[in-house]
Amino acid sequence: MEVPQLSQSSTTQPAAEQASVAVADRSVSAVSTAGPDRSVNARSTLTASPDSTVSAGGSTPSPGDTAAAGDPASPGDDVAATWTPPTWDEVVREHADRVYRLAYRLSGNAHDAEDLTQETFIRVFRSLASYKPGTFEGWLHRITTNLFLDMARRRSRVRMEGLPEDTDRIVGDDPSPEQVFSETHLDPDLQTALAELPPEFRAAVVLCDVEGLSYEEIGATLGVKLGTVRSRIHRGRQALKASLERAAATREREALG
Repeated sequence: MEVPQLSQSSTTQPAAEQASVAVADRSVSAVSTAGPDRSVNARSTLTASPDSTVSAGGSTPSPGDTAAAGDPASPGDDVAATWTPPTWDEVVREHADRVYRLAYRLSGNAHDAEDLTQETFIRVFRSLASYKPGTFEGWLHRITTNLFLDMARRRSRVRMEGLPEDTDRIVGDDPSPEQVFSETHLDPDLQTALAELPPEFRAAVVLCDVEGLSYEEIGATLGVKLGTVRSRIHRGRQALKASLERAAATREREALG
């Protein structure tokens, strides 16, 4: 039984922070509407920048957002001394496609992918001034993946509360297989199989087999030991194989009538 989508809670925010959220929302909407292959043109229409409404230095970074940004730089480090944080426009232009695709592959639907992408860039904006030179892509992977796992845990708590046994199946608004392929370039059966994995396994498999991260990078992103990474990937791949075999068998039976 599918679980109803949770709407994001509405909280009172300072006017300046609301403005930055609105800008991030417009950025994400343009990217996700255009699709990963056409988002460059969509991003070129963005004229507003959070810098015009909020100072990044005045925001409090979320815990953990900067922990894995890069190796702590010593006071005499030339790179740290000369490094200049990228602008909002540069971050969106260079990384929006990658973040949205990762969010889509983790969540399996466009609505959650848009929410995850929006929240990722809000976190990036809040923490950009305190970011230390390192692997920027790795930082984005960490934020996006952790936000996805947080979302999955929240929904798991709702699932544990249970629904009446006679509750009708809830019709979802997930995209069709054709839309999945066009937006993520993953085989529809594979995307479906990924969606059936436990969130922790799904994150490990996507980061390894889709995003191409090493086991060490995945461990740093997820905050787990190397042995745990290997176990999750192994078990996730086994589950994927079984799911894909079932899908193939189903198609074969349908073809035979």
